[in-house]
Amino acid sequence: MKRIVHKTHSFKDAEKWDIQQQINMTPQQRMEAARELKDRIYGKTTIDVREYHERNKKN
Repeated sequence: MKRIVHKTHSFKDAEKWDIQQQINMTPQQRMEAARELKDRIYGKTTIDVREYHERNKKN
């Protein structure tokens, strides 16, 4: 994930810029960013919540 620094003069401008950045991302880019953040916080060996529930379905 490429880090980008953007300085603004107010929180309102910063929020507008952040929202615009998210709008400009493709769904694939948003998924990759979410995965990167998940891996940073929980590690790469943690299974996805959907995988967990799929494995533990009661028939």
